[in-house]
Amino acid sequence: MTVSPSRPPLLRLACLLVCAAALAMAAAGATTTAAAAPAAAAPAATTLLDSYLNNLKTLRTTFLQTLADAHGREIDRATGTLIVVRPGKFSWDIRPQPVATAEGTAGAGSAHNASGAASGGSAAAAPAGAPGAAGQLMVCDGVNLWFFDRDLQQVTVKPVDAALSPTPAMLLSGAVDVRKSFTISDAGARMGLDWVLVEPNGAQADFRSALLGFEHGDLKRMILEDKLDQTATIIFEKIERNGPVSPSEVSFTPPAGAVVIGTPRK
Repeated sequence: MTVSPSRPPLLRLACLLVCAAALAMAAAGATTTAAAAPAAAAPAATTLLDSYLNNLKTLRTTFLQTLADAHGREIDRATGTLIVVRPGKFSWDIRPQPVATAEGTAGAGSAHNASGAASGGSAAAAPAGAPGAAGQLMVCDGVNLWFFDRDLQQVTVKPVDAALSPTPAMLLSGAVDVRKSFTISDAGARMGLDWVLVEPNGAQADFRSALLGFEHGDLKRMILEDKLDQTATIIFEKIERNGPVSPSEVSFTPPAGAVVIGTPRK
């Protein structure tokens, strides 16, 4: 996937959010997987994550996501919308936001983000290709993964299995036993939320751990730590489960004039 070298923090946000979507899709199928296991196998303990995602068919939510370095300094910020359709489809639309520095100005890490959006708050994304549109769109249509960089007017496409296989996002295909790939456990209560800890069992994952915070059974927050000691915090807003999602919302057609890299699988 070809990307602008000036945007590693925002693209890292992209990778982590795809992991988050994959975790949601994988955990949603965990109960089915456990039920299909041999009778001799000890059943996995049910967590808030299992309960929340049981019978999940669609998910639509806006989010605020920040990325902090190893010292806790915020280096990137974005808002956006995530739509998930089981099995194996999602749309992830992210819009960069200014990062405030100690001097109260936009940080260098977001200098390329000057799209006029206010820091914080809910996503208010302009339509893809609209004048002044910025940020990135990632769509998995169940066959191909499309990545559209609006600023560069560049689209990268790969078959889902080739594009996602090294990361937890491969779980979107439903081909991986979540209980073999991840350790899922209760992580106690703090900050007014009840937490579930998800840790990958192998070394191939793009993140070290993920904490999912619940309030009265509703998923409110994710905290993901990557291998560079950076932490992405995702705050979900306007969450809608099992609502209507049109096929066009989880499909993608390259806009006129965009450079397309790769060949989609038919």
